[in-house]
Amino acid sequence: MIRFDIRCQLDYQVDGQSELMFNIQPAHTLQQAVDSESIAWTGVNDVASFSDPGLGNRMLKTSVASGLVRVDYNARVSIAHHVAHPRDIEEVPVGSLAPEILPYLLPTRYCESDQLSAFAQSQFGHLPRGYSRVQAVCDWVHGHVRFAPGASDSWTSATGTLRSGAGVCRDFAHLTIALLRALNIPARFVAGYDYGADPALGPTDFHAYVEAFLRDRWYIFDASRICPRKGLVRIGTGYDAADVAFATIYGPTRFLGMKLDIEPFDLRGRALAVTDDPGVAISTASLADMLPVVTNALVLRTMAA
Repeated sequence: MIRFDIRCQLDYQVDGQSELMFNIQPAHTLQQAVDSESIAWTGVNDVASFSDPGLGNRMLKTSVASGLVRVDYNARVSIAHHVAHPRDIEEVPVGSLAPEILPYLLPTRYCESDQLSAFAQSQFGHLPRGYSRVQAVCDWVHGHVRFAPGASDSWTSATGTLRSGAGVCRDFAHLTIALLRALNIPARFVAGYDYGADPALGPTDFHAYVEAFLRDRWYIFDASRICPRKGLVRIGTGYDAADVAFATIYGPTRFLGMKLDIEPFDLRGRALAVTDDPGVAISTASLADMLPVVTNALVLRTMAA
């Protein structure tokens, strides 16, 4: 088991009546537990917390008339990773998929799997079905897309990334998801905190990666290879990036900046080196995590100023 201490600080300038929604709290799954968390608000009076009724992501919502707003969130998260051998993990025929999984086969705004069907079949249709085929898709995306901040924007989709051959983590994820869905492999977009990225890439940022449903679980894949898979802490999941933005703003509000910190520890509180073993499959979510999960009540301390 690995424990992570996480801090997320977000700053905004509100120039007129605005509605602010945040998706920054780590998710609860059967293998990821939020042991403690607190949040302090500056420039905010009332905050509502709720779960997205469709996806279960944890949301915070507030209204602000004007002024500086700061969100300062801290959490300690424990993750018990499920580890398996790739050769034991098979694809699931569409006819055998649970109803909750079927929507993750469909094309979406950023993952136009219907437009990539012929391409995906020509590149990967002949490969043996199972975990190794999903890994082959990730390897292909990693080898054909260059990590380049500024090469894409909020409108860039999987087909755009395929044409340009450059992008950031969300672009790697969208292209991977679209190719997998084109092969009838359920795939979803995951937003999270990441530990272990190369400092040369810049300050710690939110990260996007992929989960593919194989056998009876959602397995982690990350074509960007920015950080070890065991260094990922799930915030939320969706069909594509539109479902898991860390902030959604309605009104004249400017983003001023953010600071993210994440540190791993063992159960005794000692600093821990997190590495990746490409020879194993890693999962932190199963089909059961798509159903209501009963968790211990956690205290969320909110201070308004």
